[in-house]
Amino acid sequence: MNGLKIKLTMLVLAALVVGGFGVAAAWGSFKQLDLTKPTGGDSEPTEEINTLNQDIAKKKQAIEDLKQKQEAYQRAIAEKQAEKADLKNQLAIFDNRLASLETSLEKIQLNIEETQLEIKKLDLEITTKEDEIKKEKEQIAVALSLLYKEGDKSDIEIMLTKDNFVQYIDQIKHLKDLNNGIIESLDNLKAKQASLETDRSDLKDKQDSLLKLQAELSSSQEDVKTEKGAKEIILSQTNASEAEYQRLLAQAKREQQNASADIANMEKVVRQRLAKNQKFNELDTTGEGFIWPVPKNTITAYFHDPDYPFRQVFEHPAVDIKAGQGTPVRAASAGYVARVKDGGMKGYSYIMLVHNDGLSSVYGHVSVISVNEEDYVNQGQIIGMSGGMPGTRGAGNLTTGPHLHFEVRLNGIPVNPLDYLN
Repeated sequence: MNGLKIKLTMLVLAALVVGGFGVAAAWGSFKQLDLTKPTGGDSEPTEEINTLNQDIAKKKQAIEDLKQKQEAYQRAIAEKQAEKADLKNQLAIFDNRLASLETSLEKIQLNIEETQLEIKKLDLEITTKEDEIKKEKEQIAVALSLLYKEGDKSDIEIMLTKDNFVQYIDQIKHLKDLNNGIIESLDNLKAKQASLETDRSDLKDKQDSLLKLQAELSSSQEDVKTEKGAKEIILSQTNASEAEYQRLLAQAKREQQNASADIANMEKVVRQRLAKNQKFNELDTTGEGFIWPVPKNTITAYFHDPDYPFRQVFEHPAVDIKAGQGTPVRAASAGYVARVKDGGMKGYSYIMLVHNDGLSSVYGHVSVISVNEEDYVNQGQIIGMSGGMPGTRGAGNLTTGPHLHFEVRLNGIPVNPLDYLN
């Protein structure tokens, strides 16, 4: 059936549908099925979407304001770290860190609220598009039904239903427009379907993002508690005395210097001793990198962390991993126990393992040591228990809560453990 026949048969059905009302009435009825006009829903969803867009914009601005506040706190921390290492400055650093964390908490909460608004907006947009698609399909279905039912009528039959030839020509012109409308409507329908699928995918991404933000909020709330506790611990350890703080600070610095020198020295001695040791050279290190020595959790201080509370005294050569007091500590990789240092109730305790490929690992603030020097350990084997609680065995001086201090060294030099942990 050619294009002209399709156009003409649509007119015939219009006449048949209205029956005794005549051709003019048929034409009036059929014109109501005008596919050149886009379908649309109520204006109410659009107004609600506009309101949501305004609310989302306000949230974004509030988030940006908090971001600037955080940057100001970070600048204040850097300024205090550049000043003299005294108790007053140390407490100021804790105060700014705490304020920064609390600002981060507010920012995450706003991000959650913004995401919830965006989800609501997407829900509305999806509902609106679904309604539009439904109406579009119904409109097209009516037109296609007309064509199907009248598809067998001849051009002669169609012409015989017209009162005059001029009316026939006018109706053909309108049918041509209507036919173009069908094609355009089908294209619109296809575009709306594709847009709808994109919106559904975006909605899932937003929902996933919301879950991550909620988890981040919970973690940040814990960080705030930890930071408050750290400040209280420092005040408790020093009795708010500058002299006592300086004494503890000097002691902590000596501990770190001694440990670092001891570890570097043992690295050389043990490497020389093991150079031709078959058992050491055959250690199974075929796994994909180091495993986490304690369950993967919050990192409270990063390698050379610019926000490290005691950076005025020494660079942080490790990552501090939050771990409850007495958490099993496992060997990150198969290795040789090169050093075990038990600092007792007042000193710093640590375990050092030497691995193949020039790597070694150090586990600090341990409260229990479960291996001996010259032992061989497998990856994942328990070598001790975590500590770090102030005043407990192996914690050392100026610790601010339970955690594992974890170092990775390459040829004796500290490197970022996150580059090696899988």
